Amino acid sequence: MPLNEELVAPAAEALTNPYLEGPYAPCAQETTATNLTVLHGELPADLDGVYVRNGPNPQFAPIGRYHWFDGDGMLHAVHFENGRATYRNRFIRTGEFDAEHAAGTALWRGVIEPWDHNPPGDRRERNAANTDVVYHHGNLLALWYRAGKPYALDPVSLETRGVDTFGGTLRGEVSAHAKVDERTEELLFFDYGIHSPYLRYGVADPGGTVTHFTGLELPGPRLPHDMAITENHSILMDLPLYNDPRAAAAGRFKIFFDRTLPSRFAVLPRYGEGAQAKWFEAESGYIYHTVNSWEEGEEIVLVVCRVSEPSPVSDRAHPLAQLLAYLRPEAKLHRYRFNLRTGATSEEVMDDVNTEFPAIDQGRTGRAGRYSYQMRLSVDRTMIFDAVIKYDIRTGAKQTAPFGDGIFGSELTVVPRPGGTAEDDAWLTMFAHNNHTGLGEVWIYDAADLTAGPVCRLGLPVRVPLGFHATWVSGDRMRAAARPLS
Repeated sequence: MPLNEELVAPAAEALTNPYLEGPYAPCAQETTATNLTVLHGELPADLDGVYVRNGPNPQFAPIGRYHWFDGDGMLHAVHFENGRATYRNRFIRTGEFDAEHAAGTALWRGVIEPWDHNPPGDRRERNAANTDVVYHHGNLLALWYRAGKPYALDPVSLETRGVDTFGGTLRGEVSAHAKVDERTEELLFFDYGIHSPYLRYGVADPGGTVTHFTGLELPGPRLPHDMAITENHSILMDLPLYNDPRAAAAGRFKIFFDRTLPSRFAVLPRYGEGAQAKWFEAESGYIYHTVNSWEEGEEIVLVVCRVSEPSPVSDRAHPLAQLLAYLRPEAKLHRYRFNLRTGATSEEVMDDVNTEFPAIDQGRTGRAGRYSYQMRLSVDRTMIFDAVIKYDIRTGAKQTAPFGDGIFGSELTVVPRPGGTAEDDAWLTMFAHNNHTGLGEVWIYDAADLTAGPVCRLGLPVRVPLGFHATWVSGDRMRAAARPLS
């Protein structure tokens, strides 16, 4: 059966869902477009690698109420080589995708629908592999925010290679936002679930073998979304946000925020056991995404986008009111300091602007860096990014570059220039949705001069639905890696 060219008409209720319309509307076609049109400026000749972004893209009309996190994973990528740019988008062929493709209809309900009618399985949830994408041991790894089997894909063709078991050494699952230390080429990841130990942490070596795996006991099931690393430590989170126990017993997913509990952070050696973790407490809140973390003497510094009210009050007039409210987080740049000797925690708000989806030079992950490039969240019915902000973490200075009327951005990547010396001697690559044309574009900025606007805009022949997280894979790393799936 070929991939469907048009979605099956959704039910009347689904038609009112803004995450199925406009810039979020699914893209049914898989496309390869070469020699992309330059709409503005000039394509930098020294770009060499792949900018790839993950996101939800349902192949069939959803059953019941659709949550933005439910859609099948689709990768969108631009391969830069020899002064040319090629765009590709491909569905991630998960087991659930293949089953629905064979059936010609959706089979799984999403996270805000009861799961009792879903096909049988270990968790009765569909792993959409739609949240994040990282590069390790020659594969793109598509990851899911609820923790699931990682799917390996070719970094250029985007062909799905299959579930990556890490050569049979993966004893759990992998959540979104695993971290790759590009200096050691290790992958550090976490897994969480409803059974003790509720949080698990692992390290895979450059060849894709899990060499370390341990559990961390928590007071109960939690919903961590991100982690952080330094050169010698990993930071995992116990945040007071979890599935309401009554909803879980009824086979439903309902987020509950317990503001009477603190936020807790576990700092453990990179290869340490869970029992070795030092726990630090901070003000109650939630963290979707970390910016970076590093060591300063006897302290661990952690910079994040912190949400103080992860359980917002919604207008109940709309059947999707609670979903829409949760997808409009108020996140602020925030810094923690954990003193390994005294056990003390200090924290500070670094800015009052609502920003999320931070991007840094990936080669500086776990080491002190100066700049973070973050999306500004517009006050809108949905989660819309209307500007990019360049933060100087060291001084607190910032630059803001609005995209302009009818242009919506997505998570960008930082591409260091060959031979560059300054941290912001880099290009920034970003998919943009142009509401005026209904098509996607690729914007390229000079990171040192963000407010000058993009130095190049490439036109795409298709829409790129707004989505989630991105990564940059340099040509050098791709050429150096072993390719086969273990």
